[in-house]
Amino acid sequence: MVTSHSSKAFAADAGSETSSKCDIQQGACSKRLGDLTVSLDILPKPVKAMKDLTFTLKVSGKILSTDPFIDLGMPGMNMGPNRVKLRRVKEYVFEGRGVIVRCPSGRRTWKATVTLPQTGKVEFVFDVIY
Repeated sequence: MVTSHSSKAFAADAGSETSSKCDIQQGACSKRLGDLTVSLDILPKPVKAMKDLTFTLKVSGKILSTDPFIDLGMPGMNMGPNRVKLRRVKEYVFEGRGVIVRCPSGRRTWKATVTLPQTGKVEFVFDVIY
């Protein structure tokens, strides 16, 4: 069972950037990056640590000339490098495979930093299941 945390607890725990969490267990999450809309989904659901996962990124508003990538980490904690390389599967859709590791501390909140080369970055904060 996923435990939920209040926005205040997240803000105090890991900085204000985590105050608007993505409910990745329910479906894709979207954010604006300038004129673009960036949507991230992770399958299969429920999203669990230590399982092979497919990361799907949809970018609307611009055709990207360079493939984006995702850096996985935890808010406020250095987890070491964990990059998901994405490849184009449709004009505005990219996919890649990766694993979210289990944190020894027991924390379940993760951050996916999506980098769109020559465009910018957007972050998605979400909970995984152990």
